[in-house]
Amino acid sequence: MESRRTNTQSTHAQEAAIESPGAAGRQGAYGEIEPGYEPLYDAFAANFTERGDIGAALCVYHHGRKVVDLWGGWADPKSGRPYAHDALQLVFSTTKAATALCAHLLVQRGDLDLDAPVSTYWEDFSQAGKATIPVRWLLTHQAGLPTIDAELSLAQALQWRPVVEALAGQPPYWEPGSAHGYHALTFGWLVGEVVRRVSGRSVGRFFAEEVADPLDLDFWIGLPEEAEPRVVPLLNGPMPDLANLDAESLRVFAAMLEPGALALRALSLNGAFVGTGGRGGPFNSREVHSAEIPAANGITDARSLARMYAAMIGDVDGIRLLDPAVLDRARAPAVDGPDRVLLVPTRFGLGFMCNSSFSELLGESSFGHSGAGGSLGFADVDSGIAFGYVMNQLRIGLAGDQRTTALIEALRSCLD
Repeated sequence: MESRRTNTQSTHAQEAAIESPGAAGRQGAYGEIEPGYEPLYDAFAANFTERGDIGAALCVYHHGRKVVDLWGGWADPKSGRPYAHDALQLVFSTTKAATALCAHLLVQRGDLDLDAPVSTYWEDFSQAGKATIPVRWLLTHQAGLPTIDAELSLAQALQWRPVVEALAGQPPYWEPGSAHGYHALTFGWLVGEVVRRVSGRSVGRFFAEEVADPLDLDFWIGLPEEAEPRVVPLLNGPMPDLANLDAESLRVFAAMLEPGALALRALSLNGAFVGTGGRGGPFNSREVHSAEIPAANGITDARSLARMYAAMIGDVDGIRLLDPAVLDRARAPAVDGPDRVLLVPTRFGLGFMCNSSFSELLGESSFGHSGAGGSLGFADVDSGIAFGYVMNQLRIGLAGDQRTTALIEALRSCLD
């Protein structure tokens, strides 16, 4: 697949002085912004000067039309290499929305029944008491399969088959349907294998042919080698100040990090992706970029994220991805409450995060997905907004990053 580039010109709309840590000089924030959205520029620039951003990009669509397209900062703060307008970024779990979208496209075509047992499409999945698990529970994190007991190497995890075979034989960690718990990595293989069995195409290929190519997106699940030079490496951010955490947050944080904790195993696939849990680790490698990890290794930019969401809720240059009825079912809250993996309340639709205290979006009609470290894509049906933000400095956390919170508040003020 050839690399694609949007039609956005590298015009300089406004500029903010952004210091480069460890390098001489300043790098501005650049791009295009329509009148009325100036608060988003101010918030984006303040992310660098006040909230520690290093390199980042932001894009917003309104009723299918791009109204904000900004980028700035540093791809490499040590050398002073700027964050370019065509930079690509790995976005961790923000990828899950693209994978869920593939499943909903198959539902829309009548090829996939969300209420049918997974084993209807994937016969081996019926092992270990899983014969009656419906497809929808894969999308709602209710299948009880947040990790695997098998100990796979990273090389094995990147081959696809070893992981799906392990999942097919894995007994659930809780009674399926009785609770939900974040399937941090396994979500992608579970939903992706159903997409593969139904469509005859890997989820990465299906997404490319059915979504990315028609919409001219720079978005891949399985990055081609020719696009690799544009990928900006992820940088580890500061560790959280534990002294500033309240007692409950400290308790949850400690419980998630206990040896053998389900959260740690879910975030690393029982150790195959050791050290990833929101950090760069092996996710900066070409081997991981080229594989298909449909819950965690999507590589894209802010404008492609926003454009994808815009085409889910409306028409974008003659393309609408989801019919209103399919969209409403996909984004409606399906589970809401204590999360067996993350140990805090979470709220999910069918593959998408819903607006909640854990994943605050624009409003109750919003749906989307954040990624470990800070990236975020979402759409809001009532306002017609679609939003994409990517960055290279990772922060500890899976949602609710202060940088995206500030951008959403600024966007809300524009709409008010």
